[in-house]
Amino acid sequence: MSNQSPKERSPGLRMGRPFGIPVYVSPTWLIVAAFITYTFQPIVLAYLPWLSQATGYAVAFVFAVFLYVSVFLHELAHCVVALRFGLPVRRITLYLLGGVSEIEREPDSPGKEFLVAFAGPLLSLGLAVGGYIVYRFVSPFTVVGVLVQQLWLSNLIVGIFNLLPGLPLDGGRMLRAGVWKLTRSPGSGTVAAAWVGRVLAVALVGVPLGITLITGQDQEITFLLWSVLLASFIWMGASQSLRVARVRARIPLVRARELARPAIAVPAELPLAEALRRAQEAGARAIVVADHEGRPVAIVNEAAVSATPERRRPWISTATVARSLGPELVLAADLEGEPLIDAMRRSPAAEYLLVERGGEVYGVLVTADVNRMFTGV
Repeated sequence: MSNQSPKERSPGLRMGRPFGIPVYVSPTWLIVAAFITYTFQPIVLAYLPWLSQATGYAVAFVFAVFLYVSVFLHELAHCVVALRFGLPVRRITLYLLGGVSEIEREPDSPGKEFLVAFAGPLLSLGLAVGGYIVYRFVSPFTVVGVLVQQLWLSNLIVGIFNLLPGLPLDGGRMLRAGVWKLTRSPGSGTVAAAWVGRVLAVALVGVPLGITLITGQDQEITFLLWSVLLASFIWMGASQSLRVARVRARIPLVRARELARPAIAVPAELPLAEALRRAQEAGARAIVVADHEGRPVAIVNEAAVSATPERRRPWISTATVARSLGPELVLAADLEGEPLIDAMRRSPAAEYLLVERGGEVYGVLVTADVNRMFTGV
């Protein structure tokens, strides 16, 4: 069953569910497919000069499709290993700059992190070796020969490039696993690998420009465009990894008890204005609707109260601005850190009821208060 919410915007055209993993192709793929087709067509005609211009473009487009199939297999390798370790995989998306595997939970050990990361480049290098073996048995001056040659070379480049030791590349995750193993801190591993990624991004643009300045030889515009594009991708990915590291460093500080708002219980039919007056008088910052036996059945939604004009508040019941309490909205008051964030992520809501182990109401946890813990990160 897909983890995608019905209200969530689709990332693209859904292509299938290998190993139960939804695979999508983003519309942005068409941009890079067109670019690859345009730049690869002269190579096709150089090997096969008897082809027409249109046929050359058709062969180049086939190459673009096969290249993205290789990218898909690279991402699938990550996901299959992740599934073997019990890590849920949300989906694979093929987009402008390649592919991305959305693994919903991080590995719990550096060894697993290393193996999940290494699976992708290993698959790409395996495809390169297999393609090279096939290429030895076909003529390079045929359509099949050209496609096989360029595909094994492309997979070799993809495999080696992804082994570069900087986030967000697979080699960066492998470096992160190594630093994590040495320091016993996944956060330190992320920071180290992200900064190496930033250095790689600068080098991808700086080195070609430096060579141009030193030798006076102009670089091909296509090469420079790819360098800038890849450098931007790596820099943004590394920066995002640093932000994630800062967020994760704060997660242990999130404690339900410390963030809870004191609450009072009121009957469902009580006018909203009176409920607000009682809450102010009691120094409570949240309101819980209780049934005739005093059991909490709903939480008053702060946004709904704010949207209700003051002149209407004496005339509507408190229950009209409250959300019914399902089991997923009742959390243990002693939750903190990752378990608390996971519980909130499983059932997104604006407010949660916090209860003690004996079932007594402790207070109300407001998602906005939790989010403020990460403001400015």
